[in-house]
Amino acid sequence: MTDNAPLPPRVTHVKIEDRDVYLVGTAHISKESVEDVRTTVEQVHPDAICVELCKARHQAMTQADNWRKMDIFKIIRQKKAVFLLAQLIMSSFYRRLGEKLGVQPGAEMLEGIHLAEQTGATLVLADRDIDITLKRVWGYLGFWSKLKLAMQILMSTLFTEKIDMDMIEQLKKQDQLEAIMAEFAKQFPEIKRRLIDERDIYLAQKIRAAPGKTVVAVIGAGHVEGIQSHLHQDESLEELMKLPPKSIWPKVFGWGIPLLIVALLAWGFTQGTSRGFENIYIWILVTGTFAAVGAAAAFAHPLTILSAFLAAPITTIHPLIAAGWVAGIVQAFVKRPKVSDLEDLPEAISSVKGFWTNPVTRILLIIILCNLGATIGVAIGVPWIAARLV
Repeated sequence: MTDNAPLPPRVTHVKIEDRDVYLVGTAHISKESVEDVRTTVEQVHPDAICVELCKARHQAMTQADNWRKMDIFKIIRQKKAVFLLAQLIMSSFYRRLGEKLGVQPGAEMLEGIHLAEQTGATLVLADRDIDITLKRVWGYLGFWSKLKLAMQILMSTLFTEKIDMDMIEQLKKQDQLEAIMAEFAKQFPEIKRRLIDERDIYLAQKIRAAPGKTVVAVIGAGHVEGIQSHLHQDESLEELMKLPPKSIWPKVFGWGIPLLIVALLAWGFTQGTSRGFENIYIWILVTGTFAAVGAAAAFAHPLTILSAFLAAPITTIHPLIAAGWVAGIVQAFVKRPKVSDLEDLPEAISSVKGFWTNPVTRILLIIILCNLGATIGVAIGVPWIAARLV
């Protein structure tokens, strides 16, 4: 430090041999946190500034025009519609929160980035890749835990327009990535382990490896204690970077259910040709209708709704194709998103209505709701046809 002015109370000084590390515990929706970062950097003149961001999150925060470069067809082909919609839902939540507080979520991270540029300090992106973190969180959950968590997140973000002061006060004390999921930690201990504890270790090791004798680390207040406990020891990150093993059950169900459906339809013909064709008609009507209803619920184009109806009876017995992907591609062709639609995404996702009116998010909703409809159709059609055969 170059003067005797006191550091902000939320700054923790850790001595590692002859190095000084200053952990700035921040709230990601707090104006005071931005001031804490600025004050700390001005007083200690760090050689490196670490921020709790990975490359992807850094890019998302610093390149505001990224929406313009989105390739919706590529997203559909890579089966990332659900992941993108989840990201947009989370962004929507934080956007509304930021508007309520008058501060941009993550402003203290941006301040750290700008100060590194201004002072010449080395910028260190200290967080684990968000894709790895989310895959480890999701991959180690059981089926029912996944279903329960997904429903709770959806209900608490997409359908919660009102943000009250109690919610704001709670979120002020939490890390941006963990804010939505932290309230579920008691029900899902494995989430806390993957989302918080593992990242404490990862962040601590990246801060340890930062160049120079004086380091400022801008981190969520919830990570300070955990990082501090790991800063004095050198730990391997290899295990924390591994993706969870893929379960065999999705493959079993993915191939098993279509084979069961084909077997049931074939069995129907052993009871007579007319009986066999009746079962096929039932299958077409049930799966096609529910898939079409799903597309219609997302305000799809009539051609898209028709494509959903025609695709569902076929895609439900083909494990590598989904009715939602077909419908999504058709919608993208007949209502191709314009650059202005991509630019409007940040504004559109600030309300539930915007998710349905923006052409980009509408395509994502069509994919998800159409697939959901087709799945419901399968759940109804299989027992119906089986009951007729028995």
